[in-house]
Amino acid sequence: MVDIHTHILPGVDDGSKSWEMTAEMCRMAVQDGITHMVATPHSNDAYEYNRDRFTDMLGQLHDSADGRLAFSLGCDFHFSRENINDALEHPRRYTIGDTHYLLIEFHDRGIPATVTDDILSLLSCGMVPIITHPERNQPLLKKPEMVLDLVQQGCLVQVTANAVTGSWGMKSQRMAEWLLKRRAVHVIASDAHDPLHRRPIMSEARAVAARSVGEDVAEALATLNPQAIVDGNPLPYRPS
Repeated sequence: MVDIHTHILPGVDDGSKSWEMTAEMCRMAVQDGITHMVATPHSNDAYEYNRDRFTDMLGQLHDSADGRLAFSLGCDFHFSRENINDALEHPRRYTIGDTHYLLIEFHDRGIPATVTDDILSLLSCGMVPIITHPERNQPLLKKPEMVLDLVQQGCLVQVTANAVTGSWGMKSQRMAEWLLKRRAVHVIASDAHDPLHRRPIMSEARAVAARSVGEDVAEALATLNPQAIVDGNPLPYRPS
């Protein structure tokens, strides 16, 4: 499996607190069957995103995993006006590796009225937005049809593994299931922050998805699509 959303780099945001914690998270990921992780530090008002610094940390990250995992760098990109403007000026500053795929995180308290135009601007600049954890976003929980509209516009959707299995509550689990049933999920990822509460575990959610929408789709969501994303290729599974 390939995990495109993790807070595995230590001491840079609200994820891992130390290299020791990072090493433990890497061991858990390997045991779970994950082969590639994308480090996605936050870029928001609380945490500065320093692409050069984080790139330099990837070597030590590889060492922490004893060479058993591959790594890429991305960003948990807060959908703010400042971030959007900077991404439009520097289209590869926040994307996953050298690809055109960009994880975007909406504010929990509201979706901007300009969201359609802003998404179009990113798409026009060559980026493909991946909406992270819509099943945990309060405005989208109230209006899940908005997610379908964004998919129609050209966005991809990533749901959180432990939301699929119920750790974020029944509402989030039901919305994840609702999106899965409507073929509006393209990737499952862990959004791991630590080895205890928000773990780098994907296999349990993959099993739930297999029971819900079939083994072939589950394999696409956990392995084939995220692998295509880190490789910068078109998705093999992208239903219309």
